[in-house]
Amino acid sequence: MRFPAPVSVEWIASLIHAELHGNKKGLATGINEIHKVEPGDLVFVDHPKYYDKCIHSSASFIIINKPADIPEGKALLIVENPFEAYCKIVNHFRPFEKPSGMISPSAEIGEGTIIFPSAFIGNQVQIGKNCIIHPQVTILDHCILGDNVIIQASTVIGGDAFYYNSKKDREVWYRKMPSCGRVIIEDFVEIGASCTIDRGVSHDTLIGRGTKIDNMVHIGHDSIIGKNCLIAAQVGIAGVVNIEDGVTLWGQVGVSKTLTIGENATVFAQSGIPKSIEGNQQYFGSPAEPAKVKMKELVFMKRLPEMWEKLNKLSSKG
Repeated sequence: MRFPAPVSVEWIASLIHAELHGNKKGLATGINEIHKVEPGDLVFVDHPKYYDKCIHSSASFIIINKPADIPEGKALLIVENPFEAYCKIVNHFRPFEKPSGMISPSAEIGEGTIIFPSAFIGNQVQIGKNCIIHPQVTILDHCILGDNVIIQASTVIGGDAFYYNSKKDREVWYRKMPSCGRVIIEDFVEIGASCTIDRGVSHDTLIGRGTKIDNMVHIGHDSIIGKNCLIAAQVGIAGVVNIEDGVTLWGQVGVSKTLTIGENATVFAQSGIPKSIEGNQQYFGSPAEPAKVKMKELVFMKRLPEMWEKLNKLSSKG
């Protein structure tokens, strides 16, 4: 999440009651979680396993619960509970806004766009020209749609990320991280009925220009879908996935988190993608492999009963 303007790290420290070490004159430009940090960002860490990763990430300011060596130009904001500090910053800059109607007065809707009855358009939403928003579509706060976008009935754009802070030494193990990112949908995208596209935790979920998405597809937080992709029904895509341009995912493909699918790859129906795959190839199976390899395996497996029977006959003759 970008702040409206750069903010003094000293002011941030006072907001969250932090002890400030290192660069005390820095300006924070936003707040992000570790997968998406950029220079100028705040990030939080509350587990020793991730201290080094966060401190040496692109983030300039680290909210942490113990002192540590500080790289030049960076600052540590030391607090007892970094997660609560993160939540306080997010809620300050992106507070919950109660809706005042089915279409928020703060929404910007382009010329020629048609919004059907019973669609909900949240606060600060931007919708471009010549879009069609069908009945019971929900577009939640701060999401952005380009021109010539079609959203079919009952789809939800900008639901909260499925992302929790986990601590098993407290009564409630999983504490919800507030989602302050957005969903950005570029021009000429079509999204089918009953799809769910989660907003980023603190960055953006992006659907690239010209991509077409079938019914009942889920896209997780902070995922980037490239241009001119084709995604068939019941595909599930986890968080922080990078799908490059021209990718085709056929029905019921499952894509695990934090991986990349290369440009122009095609994944056949009901396949599972547990790790990154290269572009310009066809894939099949779970775990998915190049389709030619997987098909040969299936042919071989079909022959196993026959081979076993022949082996038994040879053994009985011997």
